[in-house]
Formats: sequence, C-alpha cells, structure tokens
Amino acid sequence: MNADKLSINRACALCAAFLGIISIAAIIAAFLLTKNLTVVWLELLFVVPVFAGVAAFVTFLRHKLVLFSDDLCRTMDNMLNGSAAPRQSYEEENLFYKINHRLTRLYEVLRENQESIAKERANLQELISDISHQVKTPIANLQMVNATLLEQPVPEEKRQEFLVASGGQLEKLDFLMQAMIKTSRLETGVISLDRKMQPLYDTLAAALGGILLNAERKNIHVSIACPADIVLAHDRKWTSEALFNILDNAVKYTPAGGDIQVSVQSWEFYVKVDITDSGKGIAEGRRGMIFKRFYREEEVHDIEGIGIGLYLAREIVTMQGGYIKVASKVGDGSTFSIFLPHG
Repeated sequence: MNADKLSINRACALCAAFLGIISIAAIIAAFLLTKNLTVVWLELLFVVPVFAGVAAFVTFLRHKLVLFSDDLCRTMDNMLNGSAAPRQSYEEENLFYKINHRLTRLYEVLRENQESIAKERANLQELISDISHQVKTPIANLQMVNATLLEQPVPEEKRQEFLVASGGQLEKLDFLMQAMIKTSRLETGVISLDRKMQPLYDTLAAALGGILLNAERKNIHVSIACPADIVLAHDRKWTSEALFNILDNAVKYTPAGGDIQVSVQSWEFYVKVDITDSGKGIAEGRRGMIFKRFYREEEVHDIEGIGIGLYLAREIVTMQGGYIKVASKVGDGSTFSIFLPHG
C-alpha cells in the first residue's frame, strides 16, 4: 500500500487491527503453553486496559489533529482575507507552538506587503491625478492656438506670436515631463544615488551656473561663501539638482535688484548650506506645505513654475541622510538650510 495515500483513519484502523491480532496471538500462545485458564484471564486483564488506553490515546491524538487542521485552515483563510491575525500561543512545550509562531510571522509579512501595495497604488493614483491636472492647461492652450491657425486667416505677425506662445507651452510640457521622470525614477528606486567623498564646492558651482543668467536679467546680486576644502560623501549630479531647485526658486521669488546669499559651514556631523533670499517670504502656516508635489501658493501663479522643485530637492537630500529646514518672515525673505551628513 502506498504510504503517501494512507489516510489517518485507515492508519488508525490498521494499528488497532495489528494490536488486536498480536493480543489474540499472545493469549492463544499463553494458553497453549500453560494449559491454564487463570493465566489467560490475567493476560486478558492486562491486554484489555492496555488496548483501551492505546485506543483512547489514538482517538485523542486524532481529535487533536482534526482540531488543529480545522484551526489551521481557518487561520489561513483569515490571513488570506486579511480579517484576523493568528491566535497567539504561549505554551512553548505545545507541539504546534513553532507552527503558530511561523504563521504569525507570515501574517505580519502578508500585512506589510498588502499595506505597501496599497500605499504604492495610492501614490500612483495621486501621481496620475497630478500629471493630468498639470498637463491640462498647456494642452488646452495648444489646442486653442492650433484651432485658430487652422480655422482663421491670421496675419504673419500674429501667426509668429501664436507660434512663440505654442513653443512656450511645449517647453512647459517638456519641463513637466522631465521633472516627473526624475521624480518617478527616484521614488521607484530606478536611480540609486552614488555617494562619493568629493568637494562640495564643485557641486555648488554647478548648481549656481544654472541660475546666474536669470539672476543677471533681474539684477539680483548673488554672493557665495563656500570653503574649497569641505569634502563630504554625496552624489554630485543629484545634489547639484537639489541645490539648483532651491536657488532657482530664490531667483524666481526675489524681486529685481534683490540679493541672494549662499553660505556653507562644516559642522561636526553635518555640512550646512544656507540659501537666503530677499523675496516675499513664506507664511508660517505654509512652510510645511511648500515641499508637497505640485504645491504652489495662489498669489504666485503668475510666476513660471509647476511646484515640483522643492519636493524633488527634499527627496534627494533625504535619500542621502540629510534634511532641509526653512526660516522665513513674510516680506523679509527666506532661508533654506540644507544639512548633509559628512559620511
């Protein structure tokens, strides 16, 4: 008989039959050897209780196995449905303690995975909603320009104005897509930051190079105080991106003829980069919101931007073990302090 296909009930029946046959054979052998019925009765008095005890033990064990299998199936169903955790067992001598412990751990892992999937799904829905909201305006503007050029006779001068306007909307769409690609790659781990020990001076210089032209156009004076010997572990490309985003915001929201000051200090555990502008400042109740994706204050919607620069900057700095603090006073400018760890 194939042992793999042997059921518990059949195994119990075979064991009972085997014990019964052995008991009967022992009684017959004792009678044949002794020819004494007293010995037979004594052996029966011994065999029957033993047989009854073994039968009771097998019945009890089978009952426990059935209860355990039912409980195990019920627990697994609850785990799959996410409705309840396995009941805790505190009896370490219990035969099923280890199985219960593993089930509890498995339930925790499943719950963590479900929560992670739900969070990723919520983030994806939010991202799709944000993208659809951001591209709606430039697409509507492009459609309007295109319809005007196709349906109405337009003078050459006006036609050039429409083409310039549509070019600006295309640039906005391209900038939006590039920003979203950078953000999604960082969030999903497609791009991992490569932190190396290198001077911060060169990283800061690369970031400043991107804003100097716009600063000159607005006659904004930019001053830098950064020791050339400060070296720390950081990803040059992405850290430069974070610094540029903060500097670019400073240029956008600082009026013509204003000032931007950049100072770098090396502390015991962190390097602190302060970027101070003389712009309009940020109200205290909004300082926690400016790092949200696509957040922009109502009164600055006439200034170019999509509200993703500070969000991206914080993500880059946080992924390198740092953080950003903001100090600001309405009408008196803002200071963004970036803290990057040495090691």
